[in-house]
Amino acid sequence: MTDIGEWQGRVGQSWAREWQRTDKSFANFTPLLIDAMADQPFDNVLDIGCGAGEISLCLAQRNPQARICGVDVSPDLVATARERATGNDNISFELANAAEWRGASATAPDLLVSRHGVMFFDDPPAAFGNLHALAAPAARLVFSCFRAPKFSPFFTEVGALLPPADIVPDPHAPGPFAFADQEWVRSILSAAGWRDISFEPVDVRMIAGDGPDPVADTLEYFQRIGPAARILAESDDTLRNRIMRGLEALAVRNLADGVVSMPAGMWIVRALAG
Repeated sequence: MTDIGEWQGRVGQSWAREWQRTDKSFANFTPLLIDAMADQPFDNVLDIGCGAGEISLCLAQRNPQARICGVDVSPDLVATARERATGNDNISFELANAAEWRGASATAPDLLVSRHGVMFFDDPPAAFGNLHALAAPAARLVFSCFRAPKFSPFFTEVGALLPPADIVPDPHAPGPFAFADQEWVRSILSAAGWRDISFEPVDVRMIAGDGPDPVADTLEYFQRIGPAARILAESDDTLRNRIMRGLEALAVRNLADGVVSMPAGMWIVRALAG
């Protein structure tokens, strides 16, 4: 489970330092999501859980007439996003929790978007109710999230190398797979006033490593980002060495054409404000 407090601290700091790695990991998916977001005209965008700003930047570059506002709870990620957006007059970034945010201008967004940023809400029904209240009439909501873990060896194969958790987590608790349950997500959105809800399954390969030594790059990735990072940092030498040997073998098995990648299953979710 990764909650908002962690994004405001350790996790957000790590992702801000490693934004090039996280952008790269989604490189096979981001163009598909941007196409889904930009398939109709829009003027005002709210990027929910904007992270280091890649989605906001992509949308602004393709639609220079639009105003893009990214919102995130991590001060480190917002600072990185602002730095990356230097010179882009149609982008702004706010340090705020989108679940409670009241908006930065009088203009309501006609497109609300998120790349894997909505699964960390403490209270999803209230959060999507607030977003619906912010939205312009008939505004579009387009976001992505992971499907069930079984569709994502990128996570499950790494997880198999780690010590088992002491407690089985609530599948709907904030975290990467909190929105895997299609019907649960549909019920949340419907109750918050969203309509015409659809789920598009997308399967891609997420990139863990490339460059001159893709296996070494992969080991760096998993030591800095994701569930293995904390456990490796807290482990004794025996456990750490065992996990690292497993990660190296996993990287070698999934190396092809100079890139280490593994499958991941996503949803692209669409809805309209009622």
